[in-house]
Amino acid sequence: MCTTCGCGNPDGRGIAFDGASAGRATAKHTVHAHDHAHAHQHPHDGGDVEARLIMLEQDLLAKNAGLAEGNRRLFSQRGVFAVNLVSSPGSGKTTLLARTALDLGKQFPIGVIEGDQQTSRDAERIRAAGVPAIQISTGKVCHLDAHMIGHAVERLELSRGYVLFIENVGNLVCPAGFDLGERHKVVVVSVTEGEDKPLKYPDMFAAADLMILNKIDLLPYVDFDVSRCVEYARRIKPSMDVIELSAATGRGLEPWYAWLQAGAARAAATTSTAADAADASE
Repeated sequence: MCTTCGCGNPDGRGIAFDGASAGRATAKHTVHAHDHAHAHQHPHDGGDVEARLIMLEQDLLAKNAGLAEGNRRLFSQRGVFAVNLVSSPGSGKTTLLARTALDLGKQFPIGVIEGDQQTSRDAERIRAAGVPAIQISTGKVCHLDAHMIGHAVERLELSRGYVLFIENVGNLVCPAGFDLGERHKVVVVSVTEGEDKPLKYPDMFAAADLMILNKIDLLPYVDFDVSRCVEYARRIKPSMDVIELSAATGRGLEPWYAWLQAGAARAAATTSTAADAADASE
């Protein structure tokens, strides 16, 4: 598991960032390459190895938590509503984001950070919808982390009321353990997957505040029990909100848009209140 590895990139390659703004891709470059040669001895006693792995995992997650808190402060100061979308591969996250960008892009500024192990195809789809997209190609790393997000947001012009979507690597395991500084995790499940996803990946559903059931236009053609999936999700997290929609047809998008609009308004209002308080103290 990546949380006990501490590296995630054994061949020494760094993480590649590709694209800084809508409709324009920059040359891909590599940052923070690390030399992973190990000169120290590796103990072969099972207990020692297990203790070392636990300590490494704790150190890794603690460092990420500190960086995530820095991202969170930045988002709060700028009035940014940051949403971390997580799912299995193929759930329809990119289709949902592209449609959201087209429909809401004139209401408030939107930016997207895309995470994939290879290619910039998803970022290109988002840019075609008219919003900036930063592609992070993670190589062998199976999730985004707060350090990557901190560098990516430097390429975005964040402002009050900005909605930042972070589309994580398709994976319902590792992204659950890495806070990115987002306001909410949103887990996307398509009806072409098993309805027992919440039970199989409880950590992810426990970390999420909203579950989107996507591809509901396919319900007549698949064996998927919506009520059972919702019950499983709320068994893991009783406060889980659920929105059923089809990103392909547009059915059910209104509640999703209302959720985003309310979140963006709260983020902007919080920043305004903090700025007023700062002015009053001067």
